[in-house]
Amino acid sequence: MTSKIIGVGNYIPSETITNLFFDNHLFLSQDGNALKENNATITSKLKKITGIEERRYASADQVTSDLGLIAAQKAIEDSGIDPETLDYIIFAHNFGDVKFGTVQSDAVPCLAARVKHLLQIKNNFCVAYDVLFGCPGWIEGVIQANAFIRSGIAKKCLVIGAETLSRVVDIHDRDSMIYADGAGAVVLETTDDDSGIKSHLSASYTFKEKDYLYFGKSYNNEGCQDTRYIKMDGRKIYEFALVNVPDAMKQCLDKSGYSIDQLNKIIIHQANEKMDEAIVERFFQLYDRSVPENVMPMVIEKLGNSSVATIPSLLSMILKDELDLHQIEKGDIVLFASVGAGMNINAIVYKF
Repeated sequence: MTSKIIGVGNYIPSETITNLFFDNHLFLSQDGNALKENNATITSKLKKITGIEERRYASADQVTSDLGLIAAQKAIEDSGIDPETLDYIIFAHNFGDVKFGTVQSDAVPCLAARVKHLLQIKNNFCVAYDVLFGCPGWIEGVIQANAFIRSGIAKKCLVIGAETLSRVVDIHDRDSMIYADGAGAVVLETTDDDSGIKSHLSASYTFKEKDYLYFGKSYNNEGCQDTRYIKMDGRKIYEFALVNVPDAMKQCLDKSGYSIDQLNKIIIHQANEKMDEAIVERFFQLYDRSVPENVMPMVIEKLGNSSVATIPSLLSMILKDELDLHQIEKGDIVLFASVGAGMNINAIVYKF
């Protein structure tokens, strides 16, 4: 027995932020000095390295749980279930609800509890909790839901991934241009047929890698030095991902019993276009294969990096035929993979 996805949904905020938005930003180095390159050059390099031309920001009246609620409602509607029959609501995020114009995180009660309340679920035994696992949080939530279902504790679970990274960025840090807002969700149900989750793998690298992504002070030394923003060591993350993620993907695929030639799609966290392409290329090299055409859908160009929301949002777009050149058919084998703060890595092999 395993679990399968019976409903998907996402929420892509309506506010489109192009690279031109950053023309008048004052970008500083880590020591507080103005960067020598002009902003046009900086954004051009961003596009070349990450692929990002646009990203989406939540509206001023929305917080992360609002985005998650909309995605959850769509997934529940798509599944056709009564929400009162849900056994678990698992909400993956990293920064809680941060209101527009503030920097304070609000995660009490947890975001899953807020969504359950807004869904007006009366069932007290529908357990609602949050997962903080970096960008791989949504996949980890799915892995946990699958464990509950396989053990017989649960029959139906809702797993949400949502984030408003635009609220926790240092506007003086050029890395802030990468981040975006969004939400995605799935409903999983027990199944005895041949579809569903076939294998999974998770790992946490913390001995030397813990602070590759972290909360740090603004590069503007005149700002409040007690306020913290999301920061990253991009070079170390890139090198870490290229060494460790392809191997984790291979372990997960080998564990599933399927061969590389049976793999139809790879849905990978939309972190950085060049990095993701390099990860997938190295993954196929482990099998002495070249990368097949159309195996890896990418939406980072228009949606940016919305952390835990990238994979469920992308999955929803594909299953609802909203993405050109990419479809998932019954019987297809799909490999999900992510890497992020922790440093954490995980993967799932799924048969549709």
